[in-house]
Amino acid sequence: MGGAKNCPETPRQRMIGMMYLVLTAMLALNVSTDILNGFTLVDNSLHSSIAASDKRNDKIYRDFKRANAENPEKNKEWYAKAMEVQVRADSLFNYIQGFKEHIAILADGQARVDQLKAEGLDPTMHIQGNSNLDVTAQYAINEGHGLELKEIVAYFRDYSAGLIETNAELRNSIKQSLATDRGYNSHEKDSCDWEIAIFEGMPVGASITIMTKMQNDVRSLEGQIVQYLMNQADAGDLRVNKLNAYVIPNSNYVIRGGKYSAQIILAAVDSTQTPEYYVDGQKLNDEGIYEVAATGSGLKKYSGYISFMHPATGEPQQLPFSSEYSVGEPAVTISNNDLNIMYRGFENKFSISVPGVSNDKVKVSVSGASAHQAGGIWIIKPGDGVKNVTISVSAELDGRMQSMGSRDYRVKALPKPGAYFQSGEATYSDGNISRGALLNANAHVIASYGPDGLLDLPFRITSFKVNINGVLTEARGNKFTADQRSRLEKLKMGNIVIITDIRAVGPDGRETRLSPIPLSLN
Repeated sequence: MGGAKNCPETPRQRMIGMMYLVLTAMLALNVSTDILNGFTLVDNSLHSSIAASDKRNDKIYRDFKRANAENPEKNKEWYAKAMEVQVRADSLFNYIQGFKEHIAILADGQARVDQLKAEGLDPTMHIQGNSNLDVTAQYAINEGHGLELKEIVAYFRDYSAGLIETNAELRNSIKQSLATDRGYNSHEKDSCDWEIAIFEGMPVGASITIMTKMQNDVRSLEGQIVQYLMNQADAGDLRVNKLNAYVIPNSNYVIRGGKYSAQIILAAVDSTQTPEYYVDGQKLNDEGIYEVAATGSGLKKYSGYISFMHPATGEPQQLPFSSEYSVGEPAVTISNNDLNIMYRGFENKFSISVPGVSNDKVKVSVSGASAHQAGGIWIIKPGDGVKNVTISVSAELDGRMQSMGSRDYRVKALPKPGAYFQSGEATYSDGNISRGALLNANAHVIASYGPDGLLDLPFRITSFKVNINGVLTEARGNKFTADQRSRLEKLKMGNIVIITDIRAVGPDGRETRLSPIPLSLN
């Protein structure tokens, strides 16, 4: 008997184990030929079942591939999952096949296995040492490959079961067929790990048959899973099982002066007959188009019925319907994404829309500023000297342009930002600063509206000066010069550094002078 035991042993169990060793040694040379032949017959039958599953699965994959090619938008998500199942199933199947071949090598030798492969035969189906009771446990338990197989089976099982959302029976079948729970060891009369229960003390012939059954289960479940995925691709398709009347309006919201338009249809109508459509007692045209001038404001309701010949009984039948729509006053929604005013020389961002009208039907004109659309947002930039800008909006309704309203905005120059010295995550407008923070290689001067500012705009520092012990030096850009850093390194505790004459350029292109930053070295 090969393989270490993972179950706790009592003295009595150890004694029984020793007796079992003796009995096994006596029987090892004379395992019943009839029993081994029975395993061989079962194994051959399982191989036939695997071949049938392979053919069935190939057809499912071909059908799924063709469906995906014809309608990729509908099938691509599920087809991709099916391809992943195929890869994972092949990987598990091939691992089990390699597992079996290693046992065949241990039982018959590498030379015989190579010879059978050269002849185009499966060496696991022609093992001479089928009665060997040791090699399976040696490879599966002693060498740890049984535990590895258990983990791979569990990984495929959990992944596959996770794909099945609406078929509890199939999900349970996957979990049961590929279960890796603790098993029962007949030799120890106790529960043991899965690999111990399956492989310990098992003749080669029986072990090979068990693993062929695993392969058969993998192929069988693979086909069921892929068929489920292909069915899920069709799950969203409408299944017509009764006749209903439907109202399909172009829009449920109508601007006063526009038209309400809706199509009234009979679902699953027979193309050989033409239903009759009635609204408020009035017959419509053969297409069932209902149009009425939108007057007044508020909610408008209407009802009617469709008259047709029932396809099954041939008797006249009426299906009632009702619907409603709203009539609103002309209106426009304009919101400034940054502030409720505009800034001169700056690209102000606006969202402009008309309720009930698609954006491609909305037209915007602006006086006193340039305007263009980018990604659904209107960019409006007032020119120099402009004090007021007017935004006018119109929309295309029933093929004609209709004014939706306008709004005036005041124009101001961008407010002056504050100046800050930034070192790491900290920013300083004045006050105490450590030597390390002051001399940080990445420290620099910035211009910002601060954490509580309403605007967050990019300003570029062009130059600044530093007053160090009465000596004033200038830097271009936003960082200290090498000379300035050399002077700063000589400062002592309590010395004052003043960053002054700070100049910055904002998004409007104008240069502005900012307030100084006094810092005390502590």
